[in-house]
Amino acid sequence: MFNNNFHTHTRYCDGKNTPEEMVLSAIELGFDSLGFSGHAFTDIDLSYCMTPEKTEEYIAEINALKKKYAGRINIYCGAELDIFSPDIGFDYDYTIGSVHYIFTDGEYPPVDSSAEIQLETAEKHFDGDYMSYAEKYFETVSHVAVKLKPDIIGHFDLISKFNEDDCMFDSHNPRYIRAWQEAALELIGAGIPFEINTGAIARGARKTPYPSLEIAEFINGNGGFFIVTSDCHSRDCLDCEFDYVKEKYSRFNLVDFEPGKNNN
Repeated sequence: MFNNNFHTHTRYCDGKNTPEEMVLSAIELGFDSLGFSGHAFTDIDLSYCMTPEKTEEYIAEINALKKKYAGRINIYCGAELDIFSPDIGFDYDYTIGSVHYIFTDGEYPPVDSSAEIQLETAEKHFDGDYMSYAEKYFETVSHVAVKLKPDIIGHFDLISKFNEDDCMFDSHNPRYIRAWQEAALELIGAGIPFEINTGAIARGARKTPYPSLEIAEFINGNGGFFIVTSDCHSRDCLDCEFDYVKEKYSRFNLVDFEPGKNNN
């Protein structure tokens, strides 16, 4: 589970490197498998995702790399779907289901762009009540499995990206805890793995992975299970803080994910 990564981004969306550069780095690290998960087309925001035309190019290149590096590393062509991604008919080896936006008052404010946008969203749409904002986020997250039917649940508590040391809201507020617990229980029932995702560490936003240890403890205790990913946008972060995950999260039910297999 620590010699692969199934959440990676390239220049086809908002990553820094080409797919082949990512493959070569994964081989250097001794990875057995590498999964690409480009941001699927989302018509509400074209700034970070792959257009349908780019998606066709992406799939073709990843499939070519599968053949080129066969016998050296297993390569998979996946996509990270957003809850608001339309189904445009592409066939992937696997998908990650994520929430990057909420829908409120006819708008789609992003959750993970910046702390300033989070504060603006809470003020504009929730009268400054951060707990109402969090409740809306986790209510949206609770629908990921049913709507997207993904193979992996992406960064479950993304709303906490800028809340290091509870600098923006109290993560121990009973309303916050109730919101994430209800969403977690809904998703656990789908029988698919949650990520332990170190991406925010690589981008300097957090010191710990998604989900928090408290949330991971709850998911694990209620029958959920996990895979380890770095959500990397650079070849330098393919195994970002995997040693930290080994130390802090190893007591949880971590599984070796393989697309197309029963991973529970």
